[in-house]
Amino acid sequence: MAKDEEDRGIRGNALSRGARLAALPVGFAGRTTWGLGKRLVGAPAGYVATEVQQRTADQIFRVLGELKGGAMKLGQAMSIFEAALPPEIAGPYRETLTKLQDAAPPMPTSTVHRVLAEQLGPDWRDLLTTFDDKPAASASIGQVHRGTWHDGREVAVKIQYPGAGRALRSDLRQIARIARLFGVLMPGMDVRALVTELQERVAEELDYALEAAAQQAFADELRDDPEVVVPNVVHHTDALLVSEWLESASSLAEVIVSSTPEERDRYGEAFIRFLLAGPERVGLLHADPHPGNFRIMPDGRLGVVDFGAVARLPDGLPPSMGRLLRLALDGDRAAVLEGLRAEGFVRVGVVVDAEQLGAYLDPFLEPVRHETFPFDRDWLRGQAGRLSQPSSAAIASKINLPPEYLLIHRVWAGGIGVLCQLGATVPARAIVEESVPGFAEPPGP
Repeated sequence: MAKDEEDRGIRGNALSRGARLAALPVGFAGRTTWGLGKRLVGAPAGYVATEVQQRTADQIFRVLGELKGGAMKLGQAMSIFEAALPPEIAGPYRETLTKLQDAAPPMPTSTVHRVLAEQLGPDWRDLLTTFDDKPAASASIGQVHRGTWHDGREVAVKIQYPGAGRALRSDLRQIARIARLFGVLMPGMDVRALVTELQERVAEELDYALEAAAQQAFADELRDDPEVVVPNVVHHTDALLVSEWLESASSLAEVIVSSTPEERDRYGEAFIRFLLAGPERVGLLHADPHPGNFRIMPDGRLGVVDFGAVARLPDGLPPSMGRLLRLALDGDRAAVLEGLRAEGFVRVGVVVDAEQLGAYLDPFLEPVRHETFPFDRDWLRGQAGRLSQPSSAAIASKINLPPEYLLIHRVWAGGIGVLCQLGATVPARAIVEESVPGFAEPPGP
C-alpha cells in the first residue's frame, strides 16, 4: 500500500470527501425533479413526498456512515433522533442508523501499526504483549482494538485516525453549508445549530489527554456503583488511549433493536440516571449519549465508554434549570418567562407572550407530570410534528440558547431521543427530583 494511501486513516482525501458531501444536495434536487414528474403524471402527493424522503434518507445515511470524521459524527448525533422520524422513513433505514451508532469501516492494519509505533515507540509490542489487528469497534474519529498490557491486564486500545482533525473540520464546514437538506428528514431539528456546536467541540474531542482525565474521574466515582461501570485508564498519549477492557455482551444500540420490555425499562432508567447524576457526583456531564457508547455487561450493569465530549460542571447542573421546570409544572407562566430572561434564554428587547410560551413548553413537561412515563416513538413524533408548525416555530425563533447550556441541551434532548428509541418506561419525575437541583424545592417568592 502506498504511503499516501496509508495516511488516509479517514476514508478519502479532503477533495473526494468534499465531493461526496457536495453530491447530497445535487442528488436531492434530482429526486425533487423526479417527484415533480411523478406528480405531473398523477401520482398522489403524499406517496411522492414519502418516496423522495426515503431516497434522500438512503443516500444521506449511507454517505455519513462511510466517511467517518465529522460526517459520521453528525450521523451519530442525528441517529439519536431516529425515533422522531415517520415510520415509513425510519423503518427501512433503522439498521443503517444502528450501524452509525455502533461501527464504521476500519482503517488498514498497516496504518494502525504505524500509529502505535508513533505513539508508543518502535518497541510498542513490549507494552502490548498481544494485539488484535481486527478492530473491536470503530467510530467517527477513532477505532478500538483489544490487547493485553504488559502487566497482564486485558485492555481496549483506542487509536485516533490519522487526519481526524482535518476531516472533522472540513466535513463540518461542508455540512453547515447544506444543513437545509437535513430538514427534509427531520423538520423539527435545527441541524445548523447542531453542526455549530460540534464544530466548537472539535479540539476537545481530539485531545485524548482530556478524555483520559474525564474517564478516570467517572471511573473513580463509580467504582462500586451497582448499576454502572466505567473502565480505568491504563495509559494515554495525545492520539492513543488505553483502558481496561469491558467484556460486554452487547450495546444499548442492540437493546433498541431486540430486547424485552423489562430490559428496555431497566437499561433506559440506568442510562438516564447516569447522564443526569454525572454533574452532581463527578462535576462532569457525559455529552455524547448515542447508544453505541453504552455497553451491556454480563452482570447486568451498564458499561460506559467514550468520554471525549463532556461538559465541565464543577458546581453541578445550574439550579435555575430545576426551578424553571418546577415553575412551568406549577403553571406560573409569567415567572417562567421572567426566569428565562434572567438566564439569557430570552434576549433583552425580545417580546414574548407568556401564555403562548407556556403553551409551547407544556407538552415537554409531560414526562415529569406522572410517577412514571412511557417514552416512545409516537410521543416523540408528536413533539417533532408540533415543533414544525408555524405557531411553534414563531415562539422557538424567540428563544436563545446560552453557550453554557449548549451541551446540557444536547444531552437532555439526546437522552430523551434514546429513551424513545428504547420505548422505556422510567420514573422520570423521581430521577429529575434526585438529579436536577431546584426541582424538588418549592419556588421562591
